[in-house]
Parts: sequence; structure tokens; C-alpha cells
Amino acid sequence: MDLETLQYPVGRFSWNGETSSQARDERLRVIEETPAELRRVVAGLTGEQLDTPYRPDGWTVRQVVHHYADDHMNSYVRFKLALTEDAPTIKPYSEPLWGELPDARLGAIEPSLNLLAALHQRWIAGWRALAPSDWLRTFHHPRSGSAVSLDRLAALYSWHGRHHVAQVRALRVRNGWTE
Repeated sequence: MDLETLQYPVGRFSWNGETSSQARDERLRVIEETPAELRRVVAGLTGEQLDTPYRPDGWTVRQVVHHYADDHMNSYVRFKLALTEDAPTIKPYSEPLWGELPDARLGAIEPSLNLLAALHQRWIAGWRALAPSDWLRTFHHPRSGSAVSLDRLAALYSWHGRHHVAQVRALRVRNGWTE
């Protein structure tokens, strides 16, 4: 299997600009299911398996789980800022450096799984309460230099939810660790 497929088993994120209510509903369904899907895909893994990289030079399964919690917390804050401020500039963070911190490399995954589940309950309630005009609200991402609408954010986090789960699932299949 080539490195691109290992890193992006569901493909790279692509924003097609689709803003229909059906597209939004599907994105929210995936976002809502992400914590349970992640919990399912890591269930029963040993410490050694959690410390296995999902690809050469990639994060371990443990780091992926902690990344979900870290990244989705950051995105939740960006979501709230976009709703309460006029196109705020968000503060980016270094995902690779956060992934190398001791809590991400060595910490138990249960706190991050619990955090992700609780966070997504709040986030989904927020998403579902949006008025049609709210989906157009934006924040400015200084790294990309672009405005990110809440529609695009939902598409990104629907993809992100599937992306890392698929990485771990593919590792399990390759290594014969039944799910």
C-alpha cells in the first residue's frame, strides 16, 4: 500500500461548496457519530497496539486518539468564536508538536475518548441550533489566509471524523487485529 493511501485512506479533504440541508444533515450525522466510531475502532487494543504507528513515520494510535480531542476542542472554540464575533482571526496551533507532548505520546486514551464524546454532544447541539444565516459566518485562519465558513468547517470535521478512524481501522486490518 502506498504512503498516500496509508495517510489518507478516505482521500484528502476537498470542499465542493455544497450547502444544501441534506449535505449539512449528513455532515452532522458523521460528526455526531465520530466519538462512538473512534471508541469502536480502538476497543480492545493493547498498550503495544496503541503505541503502533498507523503508517511509517506517522502517529501512533494513542497519539491519533489524543489528536482528535485536541483538534476538535480547538475547532469547537473556533465554531463559537465565529458565532459570537465578526470574522475573528483564530489562533492556530502546532498539531505535530501537540502530538509529541507527553500526554499525547504516553497518556491513557480513556480521558480523550470521554472528552470527545462530551464535546461532540455540545458541538452537535450547537450545530443543530444554527439559523440558515449562521452557516455563512466565518473565522479567518492566518495560516491559509482565508475565511472559513461554518459550512466548510462542518465539511472538514465530517471528513476528519472519518479520516483518522479509517487510518486506525486499516492498521487493524493490515496487522490482523480484528475489530
